[in-house]
Amino acid sequence: MEQHITLQKKNRVGYIIINRPKANCYEINFHKQLIECIDKANDDADIKVIVLKSALEKFFCAGADIKVFEANTVEANKLMVEHAQLAANKLADSKKITLAAISGHALGGGLELAMACDLRLAAEGTYFLGLPEIKLGLIPGNGGSQRLIRLIDKSKALELLITGDNIGPKEAYNIGLVNHLYSKEEFNDKLEAYAEKLAQGPVDAMAAVKVCVNKGLEMSLKEGLALEGEMVEPLYDSEDAKEGGLAFVEKRAPQFK
Repeated sequence: MEQHITLQKKNRVGYIIINRPKANCYEINFHKQLIECIDKANDDADIKVIVLKSALEKFFCAGADIKVFEANTVEANKLMVEHAQLAANKLADSKKITLAAISGHALGGGLELAMACDLRLAAEGTYFLGLPEIKLGLIPGNGGSQRLIRLIDKSKALELLITGDNIGPKEAYNIGLVNHLYSKEEFNDKLEAYAEKLAQGPVDAMAAVKVCVNKGLEMSLKEGLALEGEMVEPLYDSEDAKEGGLAFVEKRAPQFK
């Protein structure tokens, strides 16, 4: 089986690179490889931040391979969707910060993978982002509707879902779907610098923030405050907290473990 997805490490960052020409469309083996790479990155103590990116110039990921989808049995397609959901959930539930690096078309299941990441960094360009499933008589099946309404305005999310219309990276940035928008020429350098800066941070504290934000959205304020107290307590006596306090007193940059 040809390897379309690989994991590379650089400066405490794990880069999961998708390379399935022509459009990084997925089928079940794509997701099996993706899940394997996510698991490896999650289990590698040297990796502090995970970046999902494409090796292709024009595509991040165009979603499901429609030819394979049409040729499959219903049961085979259900199994493929289950693997797609598992991959997205592994990105969302990782204790490490996950980034999607988008510099080409991110459509359908491809955008769903990007939305499963904690943050999205994009390059300027003429490509599109969207969830066109409605045009096939379907709806997103890998978390698209639920993650979109948690990332952007509800009314705008509903419009994108019921029309299936695409938007460009500039509009995606304006509505908050992507966190940062960089020029195409600077994109890779900016991406690496951003990821490496995060990787130098206090990873246990960042993981705690991730839990507070994601779980807190589903809780009352009282429950969320209790969760925050629960998550911060073990950090008080951590090596990173000691280093952070000492660095502040000594007026220097902290060197977190």
